[in-house]
Amino acid sequence: MIDVLLQTLPFFLLIAVGYGAGRTGFFPEEATAWLTRFVFYFALSAMLFRFSANLTLAEVFDLPFVWAYLTGTMAVYLLVTGVALLRGRGVEEAAVEAQCGVVGNVGFLGVPMLVMLLGEAAIGPVMLVLACDLIVFGSLIVIVITARRDGRLSPGVLLSVGLGLLKNPMIVSISLGLLWSASTWKLPGSINDFLAILGAAATPGALFAIGASLASKSAERLAVAAWLSFAKLVLHPAAVAATAYFIFSVEAYSAGVMIAAAALPVAGNVFILAQHYGVAPQRVSATILISTALSILTVSAIIAGL
Repeated sequence: MIDVLLQTLPFFLLIAVGYGAGRTGFFPEEATAWLTRFVFYFALSAMLFRFSANLTLAEVFDLPFVWAYLTGTMAVYLLVTGVALLRGRGVEEAAVEAQCGVVGNVGFLGVPMLVMLLGEAAIGPVMLVLACDLIVFGSLIVIVITARRDGRLSPGVLLSVGLGLLKNPMIVSISLGLLWSASTWKLPGSINDFLAILGAAATPGALFAIGASLASKSAERLAVAAWLSFAKLVLHPAAVAATAYFIFSVEAYSAGVMIAAAALPVAGNVFILAQHYGVAPQRVSATILISTALSILTVSAIIAGL
């Protein structure tokens, strides 16, 4: 585990540098927002397009993998939802807490870190996890909260969710990359180099942005945040490990990548959604802060055990 910890340490040190810059005010929240936008729309999109353009759909899509991930993730989602309802929280708060329990920082942390640690063969499985999170669970919270407030699930809500997915640069870049791959055209050398240079900015930029954004997070409601962090860092990877190995017999390497991706800390976009809907943003803020800090050890331990 010590060897893996030393390998993951540079990634978390970059997060720590960003946190220090944000905490001291040297890198204000406005700067963090613009850096995040650059990474999200340009650097990470270039990285994902280049990755997917050099793969085939057959190399990316694996139905047993998808079923294993969705089944294990949904089990934890329902567990966290049930615990929230038993505590007397409403459906909206339960939906936000469930999101904390299953949606990890795959885009900003998982793609650059796991590909570097586990090799380029991890690209397909990591992107498949990212797609499942964005399409299924990213849509689910919007549908649940909107349906709860409107008292019904209208076609307009589904249309809005669909349009949101079509505008998501990570979904768009992966889809366009796979379409390019399907054309059998090879990326011109100069374009491939351009995407490689721009995509290389994704790793340091994303990690710095994660740290800087954590500087504005508060550690309130620690008991609930600790439970949600435990669900994300321990229960989620354990659940997908069970479904991948014992139910759907996913190939060992791909299953390992899936488990490592499931072990990642809570994604920052969960806070954005919680803040947008006005549902427990402080609780989500604390969970992101705690889960990210603890993941230095938990992610290393899980990768070492694969």
